[in-house]
Amino acid sequence: MIAFHFPPQAASSGIQRTLNFSKHLGKHGWEPIVISAHPRAYDAQNPSQLASIPPELQVRRVFALDAKHHLGVKGRYSELLALPDRWGTWWLGAVPAALSLVRKHRPQVIWSTFPIATAHLIGLTLHRLTGLPWIADFRDPMLQPAYPASGLQRRIWGWIERQTIQRCHTAVFTTHSAMQVYRARFPEVAADKFAVIENGYDEESFGQAKPDTAQPSGRLTLVHSGVLYQTGRDPSRFLQAIADLKQQGKVDAGALRVILRAPGDMDRMEALVRESGVEDIVEVAASVPYREALQEMLNADGLLIFQGTQFNNQIPAKVYEYFRARKPILALVDPAGETAQVLRAAGFASLAAMDDRAQIAAVLDGFVGQVRSGQAHVASEALIASSSRVGRTRELASVFERTSAKPSGVLVSDVEINKP
Repeated sequence: MIAFHFPPQAASSGIQRTLNFSKHLGKHGWEPIVISAHPRAYDAQNPSQLASIPPELQVRRVFALDAKHHLGVKGRYSELLALPDRWGTWWLGAVPAALSLVRKHRPQVIWSTFPIATAHLIGLTLHRLTGLPWIADFRDPMLQPAYPASGLQRRIWGWIERQTIQRCHTAVFTTHSAMQVYRARFPEVAADKFAVIENGYDEESFGQAKPDTAQPSGRLTLVHSGVLYQTGRDPSRFLQAIADLKQQGKVDAGALRVILRAPGDMDRMEALVRESGVEDIVEVAASVPYREALQEMLNADGLLIFQGTQFNNQIPAKVYEYFRARKPILALVDPAGETAQVLRAAGFASLAAMDDRAQIAAVLDGFVGQVRSGQAHVASEALIASSSRVGRTRELASVFERTSAKPSGVLVSDVEINKP
């Protein structure tokens, strides 16, 4: 399993997909080995996440540098040193280490997960050298209308994407709309090569956590847990909508508290809050250990999602954790996007366009009223049960079984290293 995002990396919720697959595959007869990057390559680390790794899981952390921090000067670096991405040097460490593991353990399947693009490049290289069946996991689509922006990087990513789709045995996506995009982009590829395994929540991570049963203070708390971006997950209009409601006397610091937990660029986010004049209501909060973040969701009165048009083919992994938390959800989304479709199908109606200040204010006002009156919708028990990562891992094991049964061009039992 080739995954850049793995504990102790802390800036991406994507670590939970690989971590939980690796935790639960043993229940279905598969023994995973994870190849990840040396922690020096991570922008942010959360060492507490290491406790979530099963002691029996073999994890090989190999040489990798971040071009921005290790190959640049004051954060500036040549684009040529960051191809296909800032962690391209990971390929240099991962391929020899993986070949050694192939010779020693004779695996049946290679699995790699994007993003990062280098992960699929490593998977492609190993597949070509060993002939082992390869499953390519796309947590996000690779080429998107505005990303990557660099022409050179876009050409390289396009090559990796095409090679991956053409040469992998199965391409797995987290949403049906993303899969349809790829089926339309690669009409010559057989439809049965594509599969969907959605994200989910991990019941073990919730552990014994329970909602706070203390007497309510009268002030509602809304939480967004995760990274926010200038493009696609920009909270600016949301903050301005709070300011509008505050000016109209509909909300104040005594009635509403909003927590933006681990938003990424803390300085920028705090500046946005100040500029909007809502620092008495909105708190920008640092990252906390994962289980503490889950406990905060359980204690909140409502949970927030930001998912703009740029991410219409994606569903944030936190959506499934929000379902499990059994809390009302306010979503700022494109109504045509997959996240909006999933939420509407689940019965959630408090949706507003992320860039429509007036609409956000109206929906937020109504949402606060529903939460306060106890009328706000929460996920059904059937939906919660179907969103577990244990079930998602069972789906992945089925893909492994189908894939490993296909002809691969080598005697897998002998693990002969092929010429590329």
